[in-house]
Amino acid sequence: MPLTQGARYMLLSTLFFALMNVCVKLLAHLPALEIILFRSVISIIISYSTLRLLHIRPWGSNHFFLIARGTTGALALILYFFTLQQMPLATAVTIQYLAPIFTTVLGIFIVKEKVKAWQWAFFLLSFVGVLVVEGVDTRVDPLYLALGVVSAVFSGFSYNSIRRLKGREHPLVVVFYFPMVALPIAAIYCLFHWVMPQGLDWLWLGLTGVFTQGAQVCMTKAYQAEKLSSVANLNYVGILYALGLGFVLFGEAFRPEVYLGMSLVLVGVVLNTWYVRRHRSVPEAPVAEPIV
Repeated sequence: MPLTQGARYMLLSTLFFALMNVCVKLLAHLPALEIILFRSVISIIISYSTLRLLHIRPWGSNHFFLIARGTTGALALILYFFTLQQMPLATAVTIQYLAPIFTTVLGIFIVKEKVKAWQWAFFLLSFVGVLVVEGVDTRVDPLYLALGVVSAVFSGFSYNSIRRLKGREHPLVVVFYFPMVALPIAAIYCLFHWVMPQGLDWLWLGLTGVFTQGAQVCMTKAYQAEKLSSVANLNYVGILYALGLGFVLFGEAFRPEVYLGMSLVLVGVVLNTWYVRRHRSVPEAPVAEPIV
């Protein structure tokens, strides 16, 4: 089954995010916001330099949605990293996988995109697969659980802002605003909690920034190329990347039920992709977008 351009970009994005997570795992001894500081600096340098070479104005013109994307994306990332440090890894990751669902739900109201009934079933199937793979620790403090859900909601707002900027801003301009907001927040924290990186830490920090940049650019292009409900659930493929990289790089073994979970994730993703392609030929009434 041939993939759309948006689907290819989203699969690349999830791969880059998975590689970034490997680097973050290797930097577990550094504060999370220190890692965010380095990745923000690298992302700003790459984005700004590329935009100047392309003779594109870095600041854009749709400032409301650009700032909204940067702010909600930064808040989502900070809260996610905080939950990673305060609750079991599997639980934090599973809660974050609510983001594609929130993205699609919010898209109904923010970008006026319709979602077919069957697509909800495919989303649920993939999320159940994540639950089977990762599991959820029911003893988690309700406060941290709530913060994890809020992080996923902010991610949903952030991705909808990206969609609203389709055709209005270059993808690199959209990416540029994310680290512009995250950098000062991380910098203030690091003034009081700085830990000096040692040896290979510098390599992993550099790669974290590079992989983040690649992931953000591909994700932005994916959300601007396709309807949210068409590509959002491809985020669930990230769990397969994570399992594969964990096995190859860290010798992490699979439990028997993991194979069932992986199958459910794939079935949900494949069915949604097939369903979208099947109904793409059916024309929909255009929805007028407000001028901002």
